[in-house]
Amino acid sequence: MTKSLQDKVIIVTGAGRGIGREIALLCAGEGAKVVVNDPGGAADGAGSNAAPAEEVVEEIKKRGGTAVANFESVAEAIPASKIVKTATDHFGRLDGVVNNAGILRDMIFHKMSVEAFEAVIKVHLMGSFYVSHAAARIFREQESGSFVHFTSTSGLIGNFGQANYAAAKLGIVGLSKSIALDMGRFNVRSNCVSPFAWTRMIGTIPTETDAEKARVEKIKQMGPEKIAPLCGYLLGDSAKDVTGQIFGVRMNEIFLFSQNRPIRSVQRSEGWTPQSIAEHGMPALKGSFYKLDRSADIFTWDPV
Repeated sequence: MTKSLQDKVIIVTGAGRGIGREIALLCAGEGAKVVVNDPGGAADGAGSNAAPAEEVVEEIKKRGGTAVANFESVAEAIPASKIVKTATDHFGRLDGVVNNAGILRDMIFHKMSVEAFEAVIKVHLMGSFYVSHAAARIFREQESGSFVHFTSTSGLIGNFGQANYAAAKLGIVGLSKSIALDMGRFNVRSNCVSPFAWTRMIGTIPTETDAEKARVEKIKQMGPEKIAPLCGYLLGDSAKDVTGQIFGVRMNEIFLFSQNRPIRSVQRSEGWTPQSIAEHGMPALKGSFYKLDRSADIFTWDPV
């Protein structure tokens, strides 16, 4: 059977554990040469450890694949550019980037520190930009390439205690769409994936109430290996017409998410005042208001 990523060179950030690890293993199994990036920090980003990335590289080699480890952080521009340089130095080209690296610093908004907000933005949003920006010039010159960025229903829908994470993840959607628009003329694609999977990061979700405990037990059923096939597809040539989209994966379900479009309008020929908005405008729009839903309020059925 033909391998879908034969001889392609793929970078996977945060590939030492969890979803990133499974994507790296699948890409290698589909014939890609993989840069396994992971500084090996804790779930909150603290510390470093070369072992996770090295172990994934060893596993890939043991299965007959090709991979190299990289331990740079995505959270700063120069180290992030070195991840891309690792690909070109070792393999001579670059065909795909999976922006998976992430940390969590959950806290209810009024208690969230500036440092916790900035740290999450740096890794998720700025990290996705830094790596993509370094890769973009290569993709432009060769007129091909695919970006897969990780978003989350925390940003797409909502969640408690994750203002930093939600802001970063919704920012990534805007980043991905802009890349798709700007680089489409060069045959460069950019898509988002919102994963549902039990990982070390999800393990930091509070489990104080019975409802929270039940939710986490459901998430535990969803292995990170379920996320990898869609990412592998999006990196391959068979996805050449797929760009600017937002997908979700939950167990064996794949979702296509909607994107922001106007849903209702009001108009007044003489223009609006604060008073007329209060009296006529807002009451007419309220029927279409979105509730303050959380992800769990929307995905109410068990994963299948």
